[in-house]
Amino acid sequence: MRDFTFKTEKLSAQKKGKREYLNDCEMNGFTIKLDNYFKTTFEIPRIKVGNKQKVETLINEETLLFAMYLRGEQSNWVPRVVELS
Repeated sequence: MRDFTFKTEKLSAQKKGKREYLNDCEMNGFTIKLDNYFKTTFEIPRIKVGNKQKVETLINEETLLFAMYLRGEQSNWVPRVVELS
C-alpha cells in the first residue's frame, strides 16, 4: 500500500496540476496523533490562573503576548519555549 496518492486539480481555466496527499489510513493516524499532541500538558504557568497548560493554550497565549508587543503595549517579548520529549 502506498502512503501517498496523487490527485489532479484544476489550477486555472487551462491548467491542471497534480497534488500529492496522504492516503486516508495514514491521514487518520496523523490526525489522531496531532490531536493528542495538542492535548499534552506542560509545566509552564498560564498568564492568569494555574501552573499547567496545554499546547493549544500556550500557542494562544504566546500569540496574545506577541501581538501586545507589536502594538507597543509591552516593551519586550520573551517567548516561553517548551522542550519536547
